[in-house]
Order: sequence, then structure tokens, then C-alpha cells
Amino acid sequence: MQKFFTLNDLDVKGKRVLVRVDFNVPLDNDGNVEDAKRIELSVPTIKYLLEKGSKQIIIMTHVGRPKNNEKNLQTDKIAKKLESLLNEKVAKVDGWSHVSDSKLVMLENLRFNPAEKSKNQEDRDVFGKQLASLADVFVQDAFSNCHRDHASMTSVPKYLPSYAGLSVGKEIELISRAITNPKKPWVVIFGGLKADKLNVMINIMEKADTILVAGALAFTLLKAKGIEVGDSKIDNEGLDSLPELVEKVTSSSKVKLPVDAVIADKFAPDAKSENVDISAIKKGWMVLDIGKKTIKQYKETLEKAKTIAWFGPIGVYEFEKFAQGTKEIGKVMASLTKKGVTTIIGGGDSAGAVESMGLANDMTLVSSGGGASLEFFEGKKLPGIQALEESYKRFNK
Repeated sequence: MQKFFTLNDLDVKGKRVLVRVDFNVPLDNDGNVEDAKRIELSVPTIKYLLEKGSKQIIIMTHVGRPKNNEKNLQTDKIAKKLESLLNEKVAKVDGWSHVSDSKLVMLENLRFNPAEKSKNQEDRDVFGKQLASLADVFVQDAFSNCHRDHASMTSVPKYLPSYAGLSVGKEIELISRAITNPKKPWVVIFGGLKADKLNVMINIMEKADTILVAGALAFTLLKAKGIEVGDSKIDNEGLDSLPELVEKVTSSSKVKLPVDAVIADKFAPDAKSENVDISAIKKGWMVLDIGKKTIKQYKETLEKAKTIAWFGPIGVYEFEKFAQGTKEIGKVMASLTKKGVTTIIGGGDSAGAVESMGLANDMTLVSSGGGASLEFFEGKKLPGIQALEESYKRFNK
């Protein structure tokens, strides 16, 4: 288990606190916040710091992928949204080298400074030191950015005692427990498209009891086994570049693939559809969901589980006609959570799926970062977490 400071270790009274959040939220062309979920995620940490008597809270985030410091990617309206959620004044400053006397301060978009994600370590450290000079301690509450070696994530902790925020601490704890000591049986569901999830499968295969595969990924693997998949969308590039992983996954008795599918004559919500066995997928048609037999089998497996992790949608859940697999898996997981089963949604599109079904609050954890959680499950060291560990060693005196 990783060792780092948490908010339980922090006496914040009278201190200036620099907080890294991930407020990289969808914005319209005028910079208005269209979806505040990521902002809401860090509100408990900010409220905690306020309640414990911090002198000042300085909030920093990146927004989008700016090319020329576009005005609609400034953090002004994000600050306003946070202000409304906290019912506290949030002062926006234009740069990163000074702050006002306000209790709550929002810095400008970190990615407006090229040093934030510079490939040059020295440039990142200079910017990190500049950011660190604004505060007495650093709180990291951006798990979804933990897989990025950026100045605000990995350089700042070199210069300040650094603490995991509430949401980061929860994600690390639950995912670490699932990887190292899951309650058994442990079932993992993989959907979506990308074959890079095969690396995650290989890493957890020894400890997982069953791996259920759906989505385009399942039909990528079925094609590798010589089964006709028609015009189904598959990851041909992944299939070609990861032949050894494909062979290892498809030959494992723990890996379960669909036995039937819902096929469509076109990619559209009003497409003609049929439920057919895997051996009967028509040429020119495409798979858009798993079939009834597969749903039944997968649900029966899940109902015996004590820990479940889910990465990637089961089918094209955006089309009502092809959302059945995703809905059924989501509903059974939600019901199992209430019975004490640990249910983890691995962020990204699978998080979007459970949110669209109104089931996000019924899961043990909906990860804030698809890429970060996948890399964590894959066994990779996340730079943002390593930086917290190094800070612990440096300042634990």
C-alpha cells in the first residue's frame, strides 16, 4: 500500500493551501460550464479545508488543450460555478505568480503556461517551484490527472509538504484494495473498443476469478479466434500490434466472451436489429450490443461476486435500442452494491454510462479518471501518486 500524507495528517489552521483539482469540465463557446460533475467532486475537500481554518485556499486546474490561450478556456466562469457550489466568494487571478487576499482564489488555466506540460524536467520544476511559493502546503485532489507528469502534479510536491485530498484518497484506497486484496469472487468487466485494455487484463488475470468481455473489444477477440463479425467496429490496430496478449487472453479459462449478440444493419438508433448466436453474425451487419443469453450468463456470474470492476460500455448505450446490455449490467451492479459488494466503475465512457442511467450514486466508486484508473489497474506507477510518496519521505521529519 502506498504511503503518503492524507488530510488526517494535516493541521491546516492558519495555513495557505495550494489545491490541485481537475476542473477540466465541458465548456460552451463562451466558457460557461456545461457539466459541473468534476467540480462537485472536489467540493468536499475544499469545504474540509475551509472548516478546519485554513488561512487561504488557492485552487489550480488545467482546462482543455489550449493552443493559443483561448479566452473560452480561461477559468473565470469555472470560478463562478465553484462560487455558487460553495456559496463562498472565489477570486480569479490572471496568472500563477501572485494571489489576492481573498480566502478562496482560482489561478488561471495551468496549460496557458507551456512549462506545465513541458517535456523538459527543469522547466516543469521552475514552474512547480513558482506555484509552490504561493502556499505553505499542497493538497492533490486530481486523481484523473495522476498519470500525467506535469508541473502541478509532480514538481510542486518537491517543494511543499503534500497531502492526498478526499477524492484522491478514496480512489487510491478502493482501487488498491481491489488489486491487492479483493473480496472474492472478484469479477472484472471489460467493454469499449481499445485493445490496450488487454494489458490490464493480463495484470489482473491471476487474481481475478472471472473476466467478462463485451463491447467492441469482445468482437475484436472473437475475430482473432476466426469468428465472422461482419462490419462490427473492432480495434484492428490493437489486434495486429498485440498478438501475444490476444492469444493469452483468448486462451484463458477465466475470460468469458459473448455467446450471442444484437446485430444491426447500420449504425443508427433506428437500425433494423436481430438477436443472433455468435456463429450467425451476418456479413454487412454490425454488432451493437451483447445478446439475451450473454446478458443472462454475465448477470449470473456477477450475482456471485464480492468485488466488481467495470471498464467500458457493453454496447452502444447512446442508442436506446442497443443499450440493454449496459443497462442490465449497471442495474445488477447497483443492486449488489446495496448488499455490500464493492463495485468500481473505471471512469471514462463506463462512468458516462452509469451516470446516464442515474446509477452513479449506487456504486461504491465511480472513478474520476478513465486513463488513470486503467493504468493503476494495469500495475503502472502513476507519477502523481509517486510524487505524493516522495513528498512524504522528504517532509516526514
